[in-house]
Amino acid sequence: MKQPWQTAWPERISYGLSDAADNLVFQMMTTYLLFFYTDVYGLSASAAAILFVVARLADVVESLIIGIMIDHTHSRFGKSRPFFLWYALPYVIFAILTFVTPSFSPNGKLIWAYVTYLGLGFFYTAVNLPITSILPTMSQNEHELTLLGVIRQFFGSSVQIIVAVFTLPLVAAFGHGNQQLGFLLTIILFGVISLALIWNTFFQVRERFSQPERPHQPLSEVWGMLKKNQPWIVISIVILLYWLTTAIKNQTTIYYFKYLLHNEGLVPIVNGFTFAALIGVILIVHAARKIGKKRTMLAGIAIAALGQLLLAFGAESQQLPLIFSGTLINSVGNGLIIGLVSIMIADTIRFGMSMGIQAEGILASTDDFGVNVGLGLGGLITAGLFHLSGYTANHAQNVATQQMITLNYAWLPLVLYLIMFIMLLFYNEARMLAAIDAAN
Repeated sequence: MKQPWQTAWPERISYGLSDAADNLVFQMMTTYLLFFYTDVYGLSASAAAILFVVARLADVVESLIIGIMIDHTHSRFGKSRPFFLWYALPYVIFAILTFVTPSFSPNGKLIWAYVTYLGLGFFYTAVNLPITSILPTMSQNEHELTLLGVIRQFFGSSVQIIVAVFTLPLVAAFGHGNQQLGFLLTIILFGVISLALIWNTFFQVRERFSQPERPHQPLSEVWGMLKKNQPWIVISIVILLYWLTTAIKNQTTIYYFKYLLHNEGLVPIVNGFTFAALIGVILIVHAARKIGKKRTMLAGIAIAALGQLLLAFGAESQQLPLIFSGTLINSVGNGLIIGLVSIMIADTIRFGMSMGIQAEGILASTDDFGVNVGLGLGGLITAGLFHLSGYTANHAQNVATQQMITLNYAWLPLVLYLIMFIMLLFYNEARMLAAIDAAN
């Protein structure tokens, strides 16, 4: 017999598919957009770096704006759920436009890139942030919330792997040697599927346990109370570091195989080993119940760092077995990390509620803030270092650029994993859960 706090499986699956929908586009941004801009679209590495900086500065503001919009939304559909209906179509349209290559002048193409990429960033936030903010309203049961978070990440990670593995083959198949056409037709395919899945989430998911409405607190008062939510601050930093790590590594993968191993066709193969992230995601339900979410994530970071170290040795020696093995182990750890993100944010939202903070949207904006800023800083670091080392698209690279590619692909992510591990040690999970239990 289904309990009041339980969700039915169609709703659970639909909630998980919302992240799959967003990742169809997001994974292309994370893994291939920098390459598209430099080697297909025709931007210089420095121009791409500046674009990523501007976009990420905009995203800092956008995450806050969308969070406030959710907090001030009062509709018959709820606070978070209507965003899936309102913003899915604009999101997909801007995703497609971002991969259009117009026959403009160099300045015109740069302007087009700014308009489309900035628009895509805004609408990505508008459809992705509600996935996190709606979670604590779907159930009040700890195990149910963990299960929903795991289902979400299982589908999200599955699509990340699909995009990472099949994008370049699809580009080749659709474009027949024309990468501009190939990327455009690929994003159209992903966009149409994404639109259907986001709208399906709107029709299937419900908000049940929203906090009773209070008069809106002034933003200054909300910020003052948020400073007392120490777990939220810590997990916010960890999320940013994770996406910074992911962006730097993913964006550099294709450069490493194209310019150091001279075999771009190996990219789908190495990305195929990221399927192991699903192993980490599946392990979360049991591990979190046995040792707690904090320790489970710490274990994930340690496993990811170990895999990254093995990959780094392989990248330096150009040994494919080490690279493949390191990618597989690293992916298991990443599955444990990313699978817990939305669940732990939901805990901080409920902790905020126990302190009288009615700001689910602002608290949930942590996830999108970390994604956007991490992605942007990763693009800036990667493109900036390439520019400084003398990178030239579609030419043999000098020694300095080859070293920068290896640094980004292998060693910088390893350092960031270590910083992430140390930061998470300050996450006070026991105090937070005790306060939530006392409030219920």
